[in-house]
Formats: sequence, structure tokens, C-alpha cells
Amino acid sequence: MLTVNTNTGAMVALQYLNQTNSQLRTTQNAINSGLTVASAKDDGATFAIAQDMRGDVAGYSAVHDSLNRGMSAVDVALSAGQSISDLLIEMKQKALSASDQSLDAASRNALNEDFTALRDQIATIINNAVFDNFNMINGSTAQITALASSDGTRKITVSAENMSLSGSIVTVATTGAISTQTKASTMIATIEASLTNVNSALARLSSGEKKFSVHIDFVQKLSDTLTTGIGNLVDADMAKESARLQALQVKQQLGVQALAIANSSPQIILSLFH
Repeated sequence: MLTVNTNTGAMVALQYLNQTNSQLRTTQNAINSGLTVASAKDDGATFAIAQDMRGDVAGYSAVHDSLNRGMSAVDVALSAGQSISDLLIEMKQKALSASDQSLDAASRNALNEDFTALRDQIATIINNAVFDNFNMINGSTAQITALASSDGTRKITVSAENMSLSGSIVTVATTGAISTQTKASTMIATIEASLTNVNSALARLSSGEKKFSVHIDFVQKLSDTLTTGIGNLVDADMAKESARLQALQVKQQLGVQALAIANSSPQIILSLFH
């Protein structure tokens, strides 16, 4: 049936053309953003899952930073403790030399001056072993805690080690000296005990540092896995999108031509009145 008022062919052609244009916009958006699911309107369920995973990745980034801070604080304590251990070895040598009964007073005084300088250097090292306001070896803090999970419910804790003079680890007194043969002889055993204690404390700190290091590696791998998972959910396959774009562009051109043909159909009616 030929009619002027209703052009069914044009309406059908327009529907298909609109559908093609909608698909073309979707493909162009995927190419522009690199995402097949860029917003909730693209795919609400997939977008929600991806957002949850992005939240976990962001959380693990904070965990990674927290673990790095904790590990750095322990590393500073380890470096300071190793220096203290070295100083104790030098102090033992000075005390052993000063314990020699045949030593004259001038030589013993010189050794005592060296000893007290080394002793005071221990105090200086302890006071300066600070990272991010944490000092793990001066007794100002009992432990350092870092985040271990993206929701903040789990944590990793490393105990501090108080290496201050006159303490339970470094038992050398803040006024310790080797000014006499008797004091020097007594100091040898004190230093040996302190050296053993410091080395044990370093072993404990090293174990704590290892906990941070191992968990940092795990968190990084887990974050990378989640990031890959997000990509699998929402990233666009650019090769596929490119092929689809070309196909839709051809389909669009054909749709325009089909609509033009459908729109010209009513003109046939004019030939009936010639």
C-alpha cells in the first residue's frame, strides 16, 4: 500500500539507524576511556564489583606505606644497634688493656678517656636513632605497629629494644669507667654481658624487620593481582573495539542510505498523477 501519511519503511530504517548509533557511541566511549565498564550505567553489577576491588587496592596501598614506615623504623634501630655492638667491642678492648696490672697511671687514664668517649657515643647513637618520631631503642616506645589488611583489622607488631646505658640490655652504667685496674677488670664482664644482650636484641629486631619485609612482598603481589582482576572486568579489548568501530561505521552508512531510500518511497505516488 502506498501512503503519504505513514512511511513504515522509513520508521524501521530509523529504528535500526538509532540502534547502530547507540552501539557506535558505546564503542567510541570504550575506545576513549579504555574501559568497557566506565560507569554504573554501563553494567551496574560489574561496576560495583570493580569498585569494591578498587577500594581494596587503595587499602593495600595504605598498608604498604604503613609497613614501609614500620620497616624503616626497625632498620634505623638495627643500624644503631649494630653501631652500639661495635662500640662495645672497642670498649671491651679498652677495658681489657686497662686491667693490666703493669700499666702505668698515665696510660690507664688515656684508656679511660677513650672508654668514656665510646660510652657517651652510645648515648648519642641511642638519642638519634629516630625515624618518623619513633625511637625503638631508647625506651620511649614499647612497640611499633603497622597495618596488615586493607580493612585495618589486622596488624603486625614488632617490640622495641631498650639499649640505653644502665639498662637491662646495655648494663654498662652511664658513669661507667675503667680509671682503676679493679674497675677495668669488673667492666670486662659487664661489657661481655651487654654485648651478648645487644646481639640478642638485634636478632629479635631482625626477625621483626623480616615480618614487615615478607608482608610487604605479599601485599604488593596481592595488590597487583587485584589490579589485574579489575582490568579483566572493565578494561576494553582495543583490537576488538577497533574492529567493532569499523563495522559499526559501515553499518551506520548503510543505515543512512536505507533511510534515504525509505524516505524517497512516497515520491512514487507522484507518478500516479501524471
